[in-house]
Amino acid sequence: MSRKRILIMGAAGRDFHNFNTFFRDQEEYEVVVFTATQIPDIEGRQYPAELSGGLYPQGIPIESEENLSVLIRDKEIDIVVFSYSDVSHETVMHKASIVLSTGADFWFLGPKKTSIKSKKPVVSICAVRTGCGKSQTTRRVCEVLQSFGKKVVAIRHPMPYGNLIEQRVQRFSKLADLDTHKCTIEEREEYEPHINKGITVYAGVDYGDIIRAAEEEADVVVWDGGNNDLPFYQSDCHIVVVDPHRAGHELKYHPGEANLRLADAIVVNKIDSADFADIKTVQANIMKFAPEAVMIEAASPLFVDDPSIIRDKRVLVIEDGPTLTHGEMKYGAGIVAATKLGAGEIVDPRPFTVGSITETFQKYPEIGTLLPAMGYGDQQIKDLQETINNFDGEAVVIATPIDLRRLVKFNVPATRVRYELQEIGQPTLEDVLRKFSEKV
Repeated sequence: MSRKRILIMGAAGRDFHNFNTFFRDQEEYEVVVFTATQIPDIEGRQYPAELSGGLYPQGIPIESEENLSVLIRDKEIDIVVFSYSDVSHETVMHKASIVLSTGADFWFLGPKKTSIKSKKPVVSICAVRTGCGKSQTTRRVCEVLQSFGKKVVAIRHPMPYGNLIEQRVQRFSKLADLDTHKCTIEEREEYEPHINKGITVYAGVDYGDIIRAAEEEADVVVWDGGNNDLPFYQSDCHIVVVDPHRAGHELKYHPGEANLRLADAIVVNKIDSADFADIKTVQANIMKFAPEAVMIEAASPLFVDDPSIIRDKRVLVIEDGPTLTHGEMKYGAGIVAATKLGAGEIVDPRPFTVGSITETFQKYPEIGTLLPAMGYGDQQIKDLQETINNFDGEAVVIATPIDLRRLVKFNVPATRVRYELQEIGQPTLEDVLRKFSEKV
């Protein structure tokens, strides 16, 4: 019987995981090609033979999603598997319509087929959208588990933008490991805060190999999810973060709605800055679509290293890149801090952009008057630095999860804005995690 010919649509994360866990050793299927989107410079590469198993001695090509219908026809694809995250339900169905119009089938793979069982307890932290506050929630979860005397190891959703063979299993326990593995800004933003708290982080490409390594040194594994993707592991306690600044999005994005419906506990973040009506909308949706989940209210208070650098100055605000691009947020902690602390003017960065940063604004014109900290590779980091230093203002507000001054030279004074999760009232994450720890 001829093998079914498969195309996997992805963004260098869920797509590779779906292949590794479901397709890699199945003779019934032949994965002919991956397509790539969301992340720059992924297409044109190869998923290497060393990671592909015995059925793929030549590896698997990765091509741009832009030519999807042509690829399906030219490569005689039978089944297209949608395998990336934080896209609207409408967008998903437009993709499905393209696929169906070629005659191919359109698939999703569910958690039963792709979630790996760990020998250790797993707490997963995910979200309904990029930029909900998942990172500070994950840090808070790790802090609580450590206070219970647990050895916590975090496993981060994949960001394999370099050599995939070298990135098969990555371990980060000290800041020097970030340089050893040539981490991008996006990777550093997620790994560095954990390392500073004494938590070892694993990431990479093959999450079966990764969990076996992490289990050797963990009492509890914390899955630190990315975008709004589902966990790669079977979760014993699934915590999901929602954002009332984007009320209603919890029901409009894939697979964020699935996360909401799967949740054991839901953190309604940013209630200190969101409109009351929007908070109530989100809470009503939780009660209707995830009625058994524990609902936790939380804020993300800001901490500014040196407020005097902002007051009355013409400032450039730098925010987390993915939150502004496919996360579609119009502002973040930096804009809030600059406004609250009396900046004289928030300067539009677009006249100063170069190279890939200019291209980012062309692709995401709704970003507006703030600068996304894009850094998916060395050239993009160079373009970011040149853009910052073309700026003709008086100060820079850094509102990224890491201090960019470790990677980028600033020609004007800069101050950093940080944020942490703060639960309001009860129940708290500690309440949820104490019950979880008693069970395991």
